[in-house]
Amino acid sequence: MTKRKLNRQDAERYPPNVLREYALLADGERGALIGPRGDISWMCAPNWDSDAVFAALIGGNGVYAITPADLRFVWGGYYEEGSMIWRSRWITEGGVIECREALAFPGEIDRLVLLRRVIAVDTEAHLKVRLDARAGFGSRPLAKLERAHGAWTGRVSGMNLRWSGAGRARQDGPALVLDFKLPAGGHRDFVLELSKRSLPEHAPDPDHAWEATEHTWRTSVPELSGSLAQRDARHAYAVLRSLTSTGGGMVASATMSLPERAEQGRNYDYRYVWIRDQCFTGEAVAAAGAYPLLDDAVRFVAARLLDDGPNLMPAYTTSGGRIPDQRSLRLPGYPGGYDIVGNHVNKQFQLDAFGESLLLLAAAARHDRLDADGWRAVEAATDAIARRWTEPEAGIWELDDRHWSQSRLICVAGLRAVSRARGAPAGRIGEWLSLAEAMLADAAEHCTHPSGRWQRAPDDERVDAALLLPGIRGALPGNDPRAAATLEAVRRELAREGYVYRFRQQSGPLGEAEGAFLLCGFVVALAAHQQGETLEAIRYFERNRAACGPSGLYSEEYDVKQRQLRGNLPQAFVHALMLEASTRLASPWRDES
Repeated sequence: MTKRKLNRQDAERYPPNVLREYALLADGERGALIGPRGDISWMCAPNWDSDAVFAALIGGNGVYAITPADLRFVWGGYYEEGSMIWRSRWITEGGVIECREALAFPGEIDRLVLLRRVIAVDTEAHLKVRLDARAGFGSRPLAKLERAHGAWTGRVSGMNLRWSGAGRARQDGPALVLDFKLPAGGHRDFVLELSKRSLPEHAPDPDHAWEATEHTWRTSVPELSGSLAQRDARHAYAVLRSLTSTGGGMVASATMSLPERAEQGRNYDYRYVWIRDQCFTGEAVAAAGAYPLLDDAVRFVAARLLDDGPNLMPAYTTSGGRIPDQRSLRLPGYPGGYDIVGNHVNKQFQLDAFGESLLLLAAAARHDRLDADGWRAVEAATDAIARRWTEPEAGIWELDDRHWSQSRLICVAGLRAVSRARGAPAGRIGEWLSLAEAMLADAAEHCTHPSGRWQRAPDDERVDAALLLPGIRGALPGNDPRAAATLEAVRRELAREGYVYRFRQQSGPLGEAEGAFLLCGFVVALAAHQQGETLEAIRYFERNRAACGPSGLYSEEYDVKQRQLRGNLPQAFVHALMLEASTRLASPWRDES
C-alpha cells in the first residue's frame, strides 16, 4: 500500500518525540498534544473522533509551532495547578521564554479556541511561528486564505479558520509563517479558532478568554485535600475532566495509533468512550466525593444501558454513536507503529461492562446521586447479566471470546453492590443476590486454581492482575483466602521492580512481550491496602505514580527497561486508578461496595 507523501521540511523541523515529552491541551470536546519545540503535532477537530488537522505525530502533514529562533535551548514545562493550562518553558543562551497554552475552557461542541501567549520572561525573545492546518489527517491544505483586520481567515474541510495575532505572517505554500521579536517582559497573544459554523464577527479578546478559562478550571477541579498525593490527584481529575465531553462521555485517550510495542502490530484508536473506563473514573471520583465527573459518568452509561440493554457495546463515540470499523490512512505512523482509525471493539461483547456499570450506579446511589433513570439502567444491566452471563465474551483485555472469570466475578460484585444500595427495589434484591451466588459458585467450581487463587478461565490456569478487581469491589469478603492467594500470585508471577504486568504471555522475561500496565500497578496497591499491607500498598503506589514525564501524563504501558511511556496518551483509566489509589490509601481501608 502506497504511503502518503510528507512535507519533508516539516518532518525534519518537527520530528516526533518520545511520549514523555508531550503535554496535553484539552477542553472536553477535543485535545492537542504539544511537544518540546512548541509544536502542536496532533489535534482532531472539531471533535475527538474527527479527522486530525495537525497530524505530524503519526507521520501526516500539519503542525502549529511556536519555537525559539535560537537553535540552542533546553525545554521544560508545567501545568498550572488544578488545570490543563500548560506553560512551555525554554532556557535559551540569552534568557528564559515561556508560552502559556490552553484550549479555551469549557469547550464548545463545534468550535474550538486555542490560546497561546508568548512571554519574554527576562530577555528579548526571538521566535518563529508556523501554522499549517490540513484537513483529513494532513491530506488537504488550508484553503481560501485571506488577511483582514490583523487576522488570517480560511477554510479547512468544512470548517472556518481564523488566526489572530499574526497579521504580519506570510504565506509559505499552504502554511503561514512568522518571525518576530519581543522585548524583555513583553508578551504576545495568538488565538486560533476553528468552527463548523460561522465565526463570530470579532475574534475573542485574549485577556477575557484567558480569564474565563482560568476561572472555569478553578471551579471545576476539587481540592481533594484528603488524598495521599494531593497535587497529582488534582492533576488526574483535571485530565479526566478535560477528556469528558458535554454529553458526559469521556474518551479513553486523546490519541490514536501510538504503538504499545514497536513493530508488534498493537496500535489502536482510543478516541472513543469505553464503558469500562467511564465506570472506573466514576468509581474513582465517588471514592473522593460526589463530584461532577461522577454525575457525567452515570449520565452517559445509564443512557447507553437504557438505549441498548443486553446489546450494550463496549465503547461508543462521545455522542453515543457506533464506533467506525478499523481502516488505514496510508501514513507512516508514529515510529514503531502504523496508523489506524476506528476500532474492532465495535464487534465485541464484553460481559464485565455490565458489572462495572452496576458498580458505578451503586456508587452514585451511595452519594444519593441516582435518579429514576439510573435505577431503570440498573435493572437493564441486571437483566442483561441474567440473559448473557453464560456466553463467551472478550473480557477486560478484549481478547478471544472465552468464559473469562474476571468478567463473571466483577458482575457478582456489581450485583451485590446494587442489592445493598439505598433505593434498590425490594422486589428484585433477592433475584439479584441469587444470580450473584450462582455466578460465584460457577466461577468457584471452574476457575479456582489448585493453589487456591483465581485463574483466568476454566481452560487457562494463568493468573491475571485483573483478577484482583473483583475482590477490591466486593465480589467476596476482603478476608476471603482466594483474594489473598490471588494477590500473592500476582506479585510473585507478574510484578517486577514495583511494576505489574497483565498476565504472562510467553516464557522468558515479562517485559519482552509487552510493557508493564500502570493500571495494574495501582490495582495491586489497592489490593494490598485492602489486605492491610499499608507499606506495600504505598510502595506500589509511589512506584507507578512516578511513571510519567514532566507533564504528569500516563500512557497505558510503561517500558521498565527503557523507562519510556508506551501506547496512547494520556490513558484515562490509569489516571482514574491513580486518583482512586491516592484517595483510598490516605485512610484505613473502607469497603465501598
